[in-house]
Parts: sequence; structure tokens; C-alpha cells
Amino acid sequence: MEIIEQINANKCITGENLEKLVSHFGERIWKALRAVTEKRVTKYIFKPSDKEIWTVSGKNRDYLVISDFYCTCDDFYINVVIRKKSKVCYHILAKKLGEALDLYTSTYQTDDNYEKLMLKLKTIETRNAKKEYRKMKN
Repeated sequence: MEIIEQINANKCITGENLEKLVSHFGERIWKALRAVTEKRVTKYIFKPSDKEIWTVSGKNRDYLVISDFYCTCDDFYINVVIRKKSKVCYHILAKKLGEALDLYTSTYQTDDNYEKLMLKLKTIETRNAKKEYRKMKN
């Protein structure tokens, strides 16, 4: 994405960049910028393997962002995958912007904690999916 590349090169968002982002992503960009400025973008780095995991804290929990193309949030599943209303959710935008602007928190962990974190994120996801399923049944 050219706009993100320009932001990465300059390490700032110009007025022109912001106009393009708003026209391309609408309201999602404001949520993404809020997440970045509130330091809710986290890069976990596991040692010694150098595996990386990115999360963005939403209003209810942390969401896993994988390779700038997938997020564990409901908006991604519903509006990106199913309805095809957007190409990304705001969590992916926040991750991309945070990385481009170097505005994210780095957390170093041992490789032993990789599976623990993934299990924690998966457990939260499963719990939320069960809640949504119960709502649909009632």
C-alpha cells in the first residue's frame, strides 16, 4: 500500500496522507489512529527464535493480527471475509500504521511463552465465539 510506504519513509502522516487514508478506509482510520496513539499495538518478540506476534488491544480484548492480512476480530470475519465491505479491519490498519510510524510497544518473551500466549488468545477467541453462538440460538 503506497500510502503506508510513504508514512514509513517519512515516519509521519502528512495532511495529504491523512486525506487519502480517510477516503480509502473511512471511519476505520480514526479507530486505527486512536489505537496507535493510545499505545494499544504490541509486537511480541520471542527469543531465541525471533518469532513475532502482533496484537492490537480492542475495547474488549486483544486481537491477533497475522501478516497484515488476517485479524481475529469479528469485524474482519463479518465485513472483510463474508460481506467484503472492506479489505481490512481497524486492527490491521493500526498494526500497519504503528509499524510504519514506529509507535508500538515491543515485548520480549522467551520461546517457552509463545505457546502460552497463543493458547491464551485462542481461549479468548473460543469463549467469545461460544457467546455469539448462544446469542444466535436465543
